[in-house]
Amino acid sequence: MRKRSLALAALSAVAMLAVPAAASAAGPLPAGTPSGASATQARGTTTLSFYGMNLRIPSAWKVRRYGDTARVITGRCADPEYFYGDCKGFWLVGPKTLKYWGYTGKNQYIPTLSQPSCPFGGLTMTLFGDRARSRGLRQVGPGHTAKYVTWPNYCEPQGSSGRKVTFTQREWFLPTSKILVADFWDHKGLSGALKNATWS
Repeated sequence: MRKRSLALAALSAVAMLAVPAAASAAGPLPAGTPSGASATQARGTTTLSFYGMNLRIPSAWKVRRYGDTARVITGRCADPEYFYGDCKGFWLVGPKTLKYWGYTGKNQYIPTLSQPSCPFGGLTMTLFGDRARSRGLRQVGPGHTAKYVTWPNYCEPQGSSGRKVTFTQREWFLPTSKILVADFWDHKGLSGALKNATWS
């Protein structure tokens, strides 16, 4: 399992090296950003657009884009400009990255280098499970259906059999639109935002 995680992560590192520095240093995305993620604000909410999928989310959530991948930061974040930071949030992954990885939804998405650190900070190692807990279909706006999968994972101190922190990674994969949504934090409003998505 660790070999698979390392192989996926190595490919991720190569892909991220190809992203221009300006993209990795970008702030919240302005309206009209072409072909990737953009956000426009209205009445305390933001319409986040990503490859034709439009999500209504709280305006307090911030978007950072890296190539055709975007991280939506929803809470605490020590360094929001750092791609591999432990910011609270979720990921939107576009078709170029999915094609590069050969992603099909069979294995879970791992958005970091070699052996990833715990997304919650503090603990130093994350162990990604290779057996899904549940699979199904979920509506993502009218006329669009995602393959929904949950993956059980846990964090622990490196080189130790000490305290573990378990978490579930949720993924919505739209095979026709070639979009993946990956959530490590069990965001309560995300399922509703996806269900009520619009498309353009």
